[in-house]
Amino acid sequence: MNQLAIPCLLFRSGTSRGPFFLSGDLPDDHTTRDKIILATMGSPDERQIDGIGGATTLTSKVVIFSPSHHDWADIDFLFGQVSINQNLIDWSPSCGNMTAAVAHAAIKRGLVSALDPITKVKIRNLNTNSLVETVVQTPQSEIMYDGNTSIDGVPGAAAPVVMNFMEVVGSKTGQLLPTGHCREEIEGIEVTCMDAAIPMVITRAQDLGKTGYETKAELDADKHFLAKIETIRRIAGERMGLGDVTNRVIPKLSIIAPPRQGGTITSRYFVPDVCHTAHAVTGAICIGCCSLLKDSVADGIANSTNSGNEIVIVEHPSGQIQISLITSGNGSLMKVESAGIIRTVRLLFEGNVYVSNRRI
Repeated sequence: MNQLAIPCLLFRSGTSRGPFFLSGDLPDDHTTRDKIILATMGSPDERQIDGIGGATTLTSKVVIFSPSHHDWADIDFLFGQVSINQNLIDWSPSCGNMTAAVAHAAIKRGLVSALDPITKVKIRNLNTNSLVETVVQTPQSEIMYDGNTSIDGVPGAAAPVVMNFMEVVGSKTGQLLPTGHCREEIEGIEVTCMDAAIPMVITRAQDLGKTGYETKAELDADKHFLAKIETIRRIAGERMGLGDVTNRVIPKLSIIAPPRQGGTITSRYFVPDVCHTAHAVTGAICIGCCSLLKDSVADGIANSTNSGNEIVIVEHPSGQIQISLITSGNGSLMKVESAGIIRTVRLLFEGNVYVSNRRI
């Protein structure tokens, strides 16, 4: 047979979409594995016409999952951001949206038994060694996808999926403020370099000549602006101890502004060379933490109470995303106890994906 059949689950997970593979269904050799995944998605090709990728950063993602040997976790998973135009998969970041469907995939593949009425699945992300408890609606021990919960960036409604992110500080660098500063200058622009759920460079929109309320299309069309923030991002990556971040997707960068729709803060999140259609979950957690951090670039523009137990609402191009944050301390001594968020998930396809042997 001139095509290889690989078992696959395709999920819309939060505001992202991509295939989920059981690790045992892919080769142990990472080079061969990556060739299979690139062929599955149809990369490199700007349309991904010969694969199942959606030709956007939000729909060119992959998850590999397996039983966990960790003392706390039930399931391990590895996230990959698949390049659309290059033979490249970035395995360094995590993805909060894709995390939402890991529990569903584990239940579907029989790695976790569903309970009635809910099932709690403890998950470890191998990219960042972070831990997440996911609560799935499973009445009569069956996954329920239909429901009344809506999230901005996704049409319609579905059953809620609750994710509680544990130990979010220092996901890649081991520190909330990897440069040691709440605020510093890069290329004449004030930034806050933070690592909470994901390493980020955060700066005020007005300092870059923007309002912060621009559409994705408006921001993506400004090539001078995109070049400027990429320069800032690369310098920040070096300062944060991440090395040369050229062709890597972390640190992410966000421009922030005061809220306009009753939220806490406005964010335009870059992934990293175009603006996100909505907002990443991990990025929203980091932005939320920044909004509570005294002396950060968000200090004075975020509508927060700094109470230590706060619902942070991040306004983005498609609406809003809410994060429940429990923190203690302030400034460089701030600690993040937990971060909770609600997403929705839908199974789109279950079966085999076919890959040409010529691509392997």
